[in-house]
Formats: sequence, structure tokens, C-alpha cells
Amino acid sequence: MTYIVNDACIKCKYTDCVEVCPVDCFYEGENMLVINPEECIDCGVCELECPVEAILPDTQEGIEHWVEFNQKYANIWPVITVMIDTPADADDWKGVPNKISLFSEKPGKGS
Repeated sequence: MTYIVNDACIKCKYTDCVEVCPVDCFYEGENMLVINPEECIDCGVCELECPVEAILPDTQEGIEHWVEFNQKYANIWPVITVMIDTPADADDWKGVPNKISLFSEKPGKGS
């Protein structure tokens, strides 16, 4: 089992999850985070920290695509290991469904 980040993170990009990850398996894109499924140790602490419930275990039905998505971008984006400022408009995007059309492939800054 591993954990993944889905499109609920897009435009919110809270990094509370990064702060608690014991193995630094989060990677930063311009407007979302992903988890490297190969590095995740399945501890689950990040899932509890996500204020938009964008982190889910890969055992949930219908999220196989997100495992591949997370792996793809974890392979090309920089690792992020510390909490950063949340985007100013993050709360405006909280709870907005189906944000994949807003996704940016551009990498973040990492840490």
C-alpha cells in the first residue's frame, strides 16, 4: 500500500503533510504536491494532516490512475521537505471538485 495525492490538492497546495512525512516522499509542482509511491512507507500520518482530504490510500477503488500520476511527477519534480506558505487564494479552491483542468506540469521550487 502507498498513499497518493489527487486533484483536490490543485491550487490549494497546503504543505502540512510535508512537515510530518518521516521519509520526505513529497514532490512539489507549481500548483500541487505528489507522493512518490516507491518511497512512501505507508505510515498514513500525511493523510490526517491534509485539510482538503487530497491524500488517500491506494487501496481505494478507482484511484489507480493517481498512483501512476504521482509516480510520473515525483520522478521529475523537486522534493519538498519543509512547510512553505500556502497560496493566498488556497481557501477559495478548497472543496472545488474536478480541478484537473487547472493542473500545471511545471515544477515547484522544492526545498
